[in-house]
Amino acid sequence: PQEVVNEESEEESNGVNLMEFSDEILLHILSYVPCTDLVLNVRRTCRKLATLCLDKSLTHTVLLQKDYKVNKDKVKQLMRDIGKEIYQLNMAGCYWLPSSTIDHVTRCKNLVKLNLSGCHVTSLRLSKMLSTLQHLRSLAIDVNPGFDASQLSSECKATLSRVLELKQTLYTPSYGVVPCCTSLEKLLLYFEILDRSREGFMLSGQLMVGESNVPHYQNLRIFYARLAPGYVNQEVVRLYLAVLSDRTPENLHAFLISAPGSFAETGATKNLLDSMARNVRLDALQLPKAWINGSGLLQHLKFNNPFYFSFSRCTLSGGHLIQRVINGGKDLKSLTSLNLSGCVHCLAPESLFRKAEDDIDSSILESLVVSCCNLRHLNLSAAHHHSSESIGNHLCQLLSRLKHLLSLALPVCSITDVAASVEKPPTTPNLVPQTFGRKVRIGIQTYPRNLADQANQKVESSVFWALMGSLRFLETLEIIGSSFSSAMPRNEPAIRNSLPPCVRAQSVGDSEVAAISQLTYLQSLTLAQLPNILTGSGLVNIGLQCQHLRTLSLANLGMMGKVVYMSALMDMLKHCKCLRDLRLEQPYFCAGAQFFQALSHCSSLQRLCIVSRSGTLQSDAVMSFMANCLEVIMCHMFMGESLTVCKNLQQSIVRSFQAERPALNVVIFPLLHEDLTEVIRDVPMRHLDEITLFKSRVAEEPPNLWW
Repeated sequence: PQEVVNEESEEESNGVNLMEFSDEILLHILSYVPCTDLVLNVRRTCRKLATLCLDKSLTHTVLLQKDYKVNKDKVKQLMRDIGKEIYQLNMAGCYWLPSSTIDHVTRCKNLVKLNLSGCHVTSLRLSKMLSTLQHLRSLAIDVNPGFDASQLSSECKATLSRVLELKQTLYTPSYGVVPCCTSLEKLLLYFEILDRSREGFMLSGQLMVGESNVPHYQNLRIFYARLAPGYVNQEVVRLYLAVLSDRTPENLHAFLISAPGSFAETGATKNLLDSMARNVRLDALQLPKAWINGSGLLQHLKFNNPFYFSFSRCTLSGGHLIQRVINGGKDLKSLTSLNLSGCVHCLAPESLFRKAEDDIDSSILESLVVSCCNLRHLNLSAAHHHSSESIGNHLCQLLSRLKHLLSLALPVCSITDVAASVEKPPTTPNLVPQTFGRKVRIGIQTYPRNLADQANQKVESSVFWALMGSLRFLETLEIIGSSFSSAMPRNEPAIRNSLPPCVRAQSVGDSEVAAISQLTYLQSLTLAQLPNILTGSGLVNIGLQCQHLRTLSLANLGMMGKVVYMSALMDMLKHCKCLRDLRLEQPYFCAGAQFFQALSHCSSLQRLCIVSRSGTLQSDAVMSFMANCLEVIMCHMFMGESLTVCKNLQQSIVRSFQAERPALNVVIFPLLHEDLTEVIRDVPMRHLDEITLFKSRVAEEPPNLWW
């Protein structure tokens, strides 16, 4: 026994004492710890940490936006302890905190930046809080039904008059606090107004009398508006734009409007664009497709040092893109983000007589790559970009020159080898049709579990394999079928039928997925409508090699009548220790005991969403999973189970775990139920926008649009 004691003492004396590190190193380590833990827990351990945890570098900026364990009492104590030291406070998406929590923000007298998007704030509480924040220069809030600008005090309006940056999410037709912000330089507007009230009444986009104070845009430098589907959102944004059409701010350098569907150009918007063409030089541009299609607007707009362009869903041809935007190959090293999603003719010289499935013109893509050599975010999804048989001119070969890429979105048909797609038919099981039948039966799939065997199966000379090898620092990758549409669109019933994949995409399967495993620093991966997935073996490679993976979204892989990759997926999940968000969309998905047992290995998982037409679940397995995975705060399942089964399971989860997980959000509902849209409208916007609804997110917004 004495020898054992001596050995332990020797180990302790030779061990590294954390407190012996320099203050600089300790501060760097502590910067990775949530502020609530630092102030409320860590600083109480010893005198040295008590001092370091209150260092200005750690208390200057407090981020609570994804601290799902924070509650009202913790916020109250935090503000009491370090409120005067906080200059930037981000509480975005803290939907679970009661509105009374906002009252404690008044202790932060020195606040310069405040983000309350997704928080419950009434106009009276907002008025009281802003009246005390005289140094505030940046503000983000929601405007909900019942908001009344007349309740804002003169002290509150004085604070708003000094605000330079405003982000406002509108859930009701209103100007919000915009008319009070007379010094605005940056205005971000998110329109989430539904066309119908909960009672079924049609809403109007006309603002109420007395609210028509004129917004002040004279100092505006950045104008951004993102619209959810619906005509009311379009009506309201036109009222915001009306003032801009009268007088365009001289310092405007970013003008961005993201609008789904058809958003027609009017006389007022045409006057606005004409004024912009005459008076301003832009660095960032995004317009509704109807404002660009068929017009010579791009020929007249002037650009300074552009960093962001989005021509999503426009019929802009590659010829116009090169001539009018890149000026025939002009050096655009300043451009870091480019969104050409749904721009079906952007890599063709002209669009008049061209079919969407025709081969691209590689010289246009080459001009783009050469001119925009510093691109970090590129979106080419939702289009057929078919390469010709010319050697060295494949889309993947040209994109491999963009060494600075951090995020990339491509259509499935763009990554296939031309020779492979032409010479051989897709490798699918002989007797298994790609249909939606339940009665399809096939043997248990096997796949190589050894990485070397997998590499030998793959022809590593393929263009996609080479592309993945050249983009070693890529963090976000989306490979999405050009005809893919999610079964859960926004504000509409679930889609019951999907379009077949592109013919060129038929050969894309397991080997291409395996190629992705070369991306060592990959953090977010989306794969949708890869028809030739036979076993999902490449997923295991990704799980083993991509240890930084935090977000995974898989949709409609392989044949639609059976989840052929289930075994590989379960093996993959056992290695995904950093995975936080998982979204699965696949018909006939069985969320049973084996699946949830594998998923329980993802110790960092926070959000789970499963969308499955005719899918099934085991309630006991779900409850066991929730009990084992303590970090999970969002569970959304839209399956084929009955309403009774769904409601009972949802109530059981809430009853069992809500008390210890204040941010818990559970929605379990039949996918094809007629009330699905009513259920969706109650989902917190943070979850709805980031995971529940499927969409391409690469270059969706300019980088660093908000902090």
